[in-house]
Amino acid sequence: MEAFGLLMHGFAVLMTWKIISLMVVGLVLGIFVGVLPGLGGPNGVAILLPLTFTMDPTSAIVMLSCIYWGALFGGAITSILFNIPGEAWSVATTFDGYPMAQQGKAAEALTAAFTSSFIGSLVAVMLITFLAPMISSFALKFGPPEFFAVYLLTFCSFVGLGREAKHKTVISMALGLLIAGIGMDTVSGNLRMTFGSDNLLRGINFLVAVIGLFGISEILLTMEERLALRGHAAKISLRTVLKVWMDLPKYWVTLLRSSVIGCWLGITPGGAIAASFMGYNLAKRFSKDPESFGKGRIEGVFAPETAAHASGTAALLPMLALGIPGSGTAAILLGGLMVWGLNPGPLLFVEHKDFVWGLIASMYLGNVVGLVIVLTTVPVFASILRVPFAAVAPMIVVSCAIGAYAIQNAMFDIWLMLGFGVVGYIFKKIGIPLAPFTLALVLGSRAEDAFRLAMIGSGGSVGVFWSNGLVGTITTLAITLLFWPLIDRAFTAVARMWRPTPVTT
Repeated sequence: MEAFGLLMHGFAVLMTWKIISLMVVGLVLGIFVGVLPGLGGPNGVAILLPLTFTMDPTSAIVMLSCIYWGALFGGAITSILFNIPGEAWSVATTFDGYPMAQQGKAAEALTAAFTSSFIGSLVAVMLITFLAPMISSFALKFGPPEFFAVYLLTFCSFVGLGREAKHKTVISMALGLLIAGIGMDTVSGNLRMTFGSDNLLRGINFLVAVIGLFGISEILLTMEERLALRGHAAKISLRTVLKVWMDLPKYWVTLLRSSVIGCWLGITPGGAIAASFMGYNLAKRFSKDPESFGKGRIEGVFAPETAAHASGTAALLPMLALGIPGSGTAAILLGGLMVWGLNPGPLLFVEHKDFVWGLIASMYLGNVVGLVIVLTTVPVFASILRVPFAAVAPMIVVSCAIGAYAIQNAMFDIWLMLGFGVVGYIFKKIGIPLAPFTLALVLGSRAEDAFRLAMIGSGGSVGVFWSNGLVGTITTLAITLLFWPLIDRAFTAVARMWRPTPVTT
């Protein structure tokens, strides 16, 4: 009941013409971003983040989150019509979506993708709505040891539960922590790694790095691949929408299973990519006709899209409640909150209720409006793909440069952005994930400050991280997750030892 009352208060905060207009603008920009290969949700949010600096925090985060929702919707358009995933998590959608388009069922495939995306997001938003009040109940118990334990949990979970190679995750995170230490030490006031440069006294601005890592690097990769876009036409009619919606009850198990998978992998650092593939594989495994998957089966569109959107939305829960971003986009939004003077974590639900519940309310409304927009404008956004990428790329680069310069009005930041673009390009070519790097860049200085304050308060005793039940539980869980791959192997080996040997006759 408390959650319902707070949600109604969030809708009251949200219902202004200004915020509604920004929501629609964000959704349209997000769909555009999702449709264009070489951009995507994290890149779009990173590039457009500087444009929101003059807005109040609620308006800014609503617009940016709607860019994210729109990008999630838009990625399905390229996957189904052009067999080119607009987003990495849309790869699984191509397995059955594009064959449906080849069979003349593009409208059905797109309707299924958009509808299942809406369902997955709705389940995740409901999860956020009812868990948020529980999180705020212990907000005031957090001090420096608890905050460091949460940051440690974040870093360890990325290493232990991430799908990428562990050594590459550690390398990415270590480099991010190293760069986060550039500039003035906030505890002692000493300068670190400035190398005599006045431009580095303020440290490396998170937004400049993100714009380069995501925006510029993707442009370089897309230019290298020389994408040629040819696809199928599609126009969604009301009759097609109603037909797909009437068939939804047949797939309720798939939708529910994919929603649960997505929510779990969104809260943990599994991510939308893993969620989409897991949702698709489980749908195929439990199907009565698994051979039909990959040949244009609508269930093969429902499963990955539901899981991906549930994951992408659920990733905002740990970001808001604990300051732990569950995805790359959530990490960028986390940095945005810090720019606006908001500290993500348990206290956010106590000190900034209008902001938090306005954002949660925008998730409900944004998904409804987004569903309507994508169902009615598919031909328009599909035609964008026929614009030569050579004409689009310069506009994106200029937008990145303007965004980087606007942050501190410094030409040095543009060169820094280009440098990070090259770094991001190299990372992607050699398979080093960017999400841990981004996470460490955002949280590195905060984790260091919390650790040092905890050490000062305890007289240098590491036992402070087990000084009470809350911090001890979080710290122990963090260490467990760090070594989870080894623990899992140990359990598997023990199980094999105790497994009875089959008797042969």
